[in-house]
Amino acid sequence: MIARIKTPTRIAPLAACATALWLLACDPSQASEVQQQATGAPQSCYLSGISDRAKCGYVEVPENAAKPEGRKIQVHYAVLPAIKPSFPNEAFLAIAGGPGQSAIDNAVGFERTFAEIRQSRDILLIDQRGTGRSNLLNCDLGPDAMSLAFDDEKLDGGAEAAKCRSNLDADIAQYGSRAALEDFEAVRRALGYDKLHVYGISYGTRMAQLYLKHYPESLLTVTLDGVVPMQQSVLAIGDAIDRAVELLLSDCEQNSQCHTQFPGLRNELAMVNQRLDQAPVRLMVNHPRSGEATEFLLTRNKFASVVRLALYATNVRALLPLAIHQAAAGNYQGILGLHGMMLDGLDLAMGMHSSVVCGEDIPLLDAGMRKQLSESYYGANMIKGLEEVCAQWPVPAADAAFAEGVRSQLPVLLLSGEIDPATPPQWAELAMADMGNAKHLVAPYATHGVAQQSCGNKLVAQLVNSGSLKDIQGDCLNKDVRRSFYLNASTVEPLTANKE
Repeated sequence: MIARIKTPTRIAPLAACATALWLLACDPSQASEVQQQATGAPQSCYLSGISDRAKCGYVEVPENAAKPEGRKIQVHYAVLPAIKPSFPNEAFLAIAGGPGQSAIDNAVGFERTFAEIRQSRDILLIDQRGTGRSNLLNCDLGPDAMSLAFDDEKLDGGAEAAKCRSNLDADIAQYGSRAALEDFEAVRRALGYDKLHVYGISYGTRMAQLYLKHYPESLLTVTLDGVVPMQQSVLAIGDAIDRAVELLLSDCEQNSQCHTQFPGLRNELAMVNQRLDQAPVRLMVNHPRSGEATEFLLTRNKFASVVRLALYATNVRALLPLAIHQAAAGNYQGILGLHGMMLDGLDLAMGMHSSVVCGEDIPLLDAGMRKQLSESYYGANMIKGLEEVCAQWPVPAADAAFAEGVRSQLPVLLLSGEIDPATPPQWAELAMADMGNAKHLVAPYATHGVAQQSCGNKLVAQLVNSGSLKDIQGDCLNKDVRRSFYLNASTVEPLTANKE
């Protein structure tokens, strides 16, 4: 049988919905778009956007490893075969982010990014348990949550989490990262690969580090792109967002044209935040997709979400100064347009996301981090929202060893984007503290996911092909690929060398 699986082309960001308001407002369901395999044996299949055949299948594993005779789940995978299979006993395992993304649904992005690696090695994609086709744990608020008039600040995150949990056919305590690692190894063994080259992006870097910890004998090389350290709760992302906002404001101030056009941008952002803190803005607009007249309710949380998610892509980031400036003047058309880009959700399986974060990240919060994050809008909102969810999501805390740093002599390449709003470069430095054969490269003009935005994919291919970090240099990452800031609704002026 040949199956066809539809896939979106983007690789979504780390914890992109990581507050209760954002988390439970995402609808990642792809069930209607997937024709699943009838048996576990690898079969020919097509992935949307990729013209040649892939191989798809699944392994059946116990949902609870402590009950091997109990309930079984299917962990699905897809293999993009090497163009010239020079290394039939090796594969390049690309691990998706989230937590909660389907790797198979992002096959197009992985295939395009790592086309050079695919010339000689299979690309292996696994839908981690709880995502995609692997017993998807999905929470759906329904169509109202995606409407422009939806009041996200009145959402009861705890109640929605409880409702979601009651509708899931799963033992939610079995969907953490450590259990998923055993699934990955089961797939490797089933497919007969002796060794893997592992690439993890965002949350996927946590999975890659677990692989380094527990199955180093299965690995040849590891790449961590947008690094989440084992030693740190992902909730520290609140500080990372604040840092990225500050970098945006500084970039505009240091660019002569942006600063001339928007000299009060910092104060204007504070003004909009203060206005929305007092009361949301309610206005009639034309829907950014249908063009129909509809009500738009702009809350402080929606505005913060728009700013945050726009920072993930350089071309969208270039629109923010103009959109903030217009909003300060009472014109919300730019913010509406950016919000419209988010209406399809973020393709995250939020039940699996909750199992991971509630078991692995919330327990790492100590008093010092709580105090630090409480001083940030993003941080405080994130703690409040996730604690509401986790109160209704009973999963055991990961053991203390889970959060220990990785000690390894395998070659590990770490990639960071300087303007990343999720995983800043200092996170990679923490992750590599005990790695004896690691190299950290920072792309000064990249956001989240360096391999997709720069020559980073060539550096990963160089590592895979050589098996060594020795000759890998990051000079190509310094190419100035900055996007000029939009100075009005239709014009992008060239970025000049003059700074103010």
